[in-house]
Amino acid sequence: MLIELNIEKKMGIKVLFIDPNIFGMNMITPAIALFSSILKKKGHKVELFDTTYYPADRDMESGLKSSNGFGSTKAEDKFDLKPVERKMEKLEAIPFDMASRGVKINTTSWRDDLQKKLRKFQPDLIAMCETESIWELGIMILQELKDYKIKNNVPVIVGGGLATFAPDIVSKEKLVDLVCVGEGENALVDLCNKIQNNQDYSDVTNCWIKKDGKIIKKNPISKPVDINQNPIIDIDLFEQNRLYRPMAGTVYKMFPVETIRGCPYTCRYCSSPDMMNLYKHENKGSYFRKKRADLVSKELKYFVSRGAEYFYFWADTFLAMSKKEFEEFCDMYSEIKLPFWIETRPETINDYNVRRMAEVGLDRISFGVEHGNEEFRKKILDKKWSNTHIIEALKIPHKHGVKFSVYNITGFPYETKKLAFDTIELNRQFDSDNQNIWCFTPFHGTPLRKTCEDLGYLKHETITKTMTADDTQLNMSQYPPHEIKEIIRCFNLYVKFPKNRWKEIERAEKNDDEGNRIFNELKEEFLEKYMPAPNANPNGGIEDFNNYTKSSKDESKSTAR
Repeated sequence: MLIELNIEKKMGIKVLFIDPNIFGMNMITPAIALFSSILKKKGHKVELFDTTYYPADRDMESGLKSSNGFGSTKAEDKFDLKPVERKMEKLEAIPFDMASRGVKINTTSWRDDLQKKLRKFQPDLIAMCETESIWELGIMILQELKDYKIKNNVPVIVGGGLATFAPDIVSKEKLVDLVCVGEGENALVDLCNKIQNNQDYSDVTNCWIKKDGKIIKKNPISKPVDINQNPIIDIDLFEQNRLYRPMAGTVYKMFPVETIRGCPYTCRYCSSPDMMNLYKHENKGSYFRKKRADLVSKELKYFVSRGAEYFYFWADTFLAMSKKEFEEFCDMYSEIKLPFWIETRPETINDYNVRRMAEVGLDRISFGVEHGNEEFRKKILDKKWSNTHIIEALKIPHKHGVKFSVYNITGFPYETKKLAFDTIELNRQFDSDNQNIWCFTPFHGTPLRKTCEDLGYLKHETITKTMTADDTQLNMSQYPPHEIKEIIRCFNLYVKFPKNRWKEIERAEKNDDEGNRIFNELKEEFLEKYMPAPNANPNGGIEDFNNYTKSSKDESKSTAR
């Protein structure tokens, strides 16, 4: 049965959410979808401006600077597939075909469309959700809102990771009036109600408030919200394109579902420890919370009624639950009968829980391993499990027909290229369906960010770029940038090919004519042996997608004539 959102019928304000994003970065933004549902229930009107499917020629890693700039609609410009291209170039993503599901880009100018939306919707509040990777893209969008904001005296509120952990940086943006620190549910409802009633909003909880370009108040943080009181997220706010996501080469209509908020672990490259400390310091209780199984069930069944084909559980460590909670989940999910994906740690699985989840639909697990040197992992990353235990644990998924991938990171402070080969050696012990390696990104709000600043690698004001980049922002003498790029480029080749091929791979590390020739030959061999594409073009789906988007542009021009 279709579950209604039960929106209260009363006059409210108009809120325009801004979602800066590029194709291949994120699926629908759950926070925006949740906030929209909450505000609509309170009688407010909500619309969204989402940049995901606009054509672009931009480079996030160089500060979004390029010859054509964000939003170019010139015929010769390609749709920005850089995150996808990088994953495929590093042999981390199985080729896929988005065009097979009708996914296409917009053929209009994002600037024109934004202005049209402003004129038609006339928002009373502009709210932007950011991640640090796309903060500069967000600023570009805010600049396009400047005239409307000033003319109509419309406040702008910004929330997200950077706002929470570096509000001093976000508050320096002239067009930002409120910076939300921590969770946004209570703050947004309070702010909208005050605007609706023409009341002073300088006391809105969780917010830094600006007036005349200066911070006038830093309000305290409210207690963590009861996630069991939250409504079902508003997926209708997003265009249908955003619901499609590739998983192991197949494109599914996929929905994110929150089961846990926060994480009980203290990995030093993650923001969870700092978020926990933020709320603990404010004496507000634990940020780590779990949603009741019956409410998760209600949400899942609602999404099934909306055509869901696959579920993506939105939890840093899905199996951070008691045995009772685990059994409740499995009993509940046995009624859903759709494949699902989870992310967890190797130490959280055992033969029983993998088998039990496989029986009810578990398709794939992603494990965070991060580094192959036990001592380094323990001292620098605060991950204490042994390699022996990790290797034994990762034998379990395939016993029960469950595919799995392994996350790794390189470019940490104190790391060396020699230590990075320990990560390669550990990954060679797994029969993973795929494995990836990211360049360490020192986001604000992670303990290792503070380490990097203390070591003089970064200033507090430095904005980190995207996790899909291969370029480090740390210039470390013991592990220089070119060595980090070499490891990332050839990581999967080292992991999968026999060691008697390592001399070839070592030459393929070099970004010169000979190195590129060898790399491309090895890449083709790798794709054929280790990454066959199910129902997709062997060129990686990118060619198909570009052809599809090109024909869409031609069709649009023909219609215009």
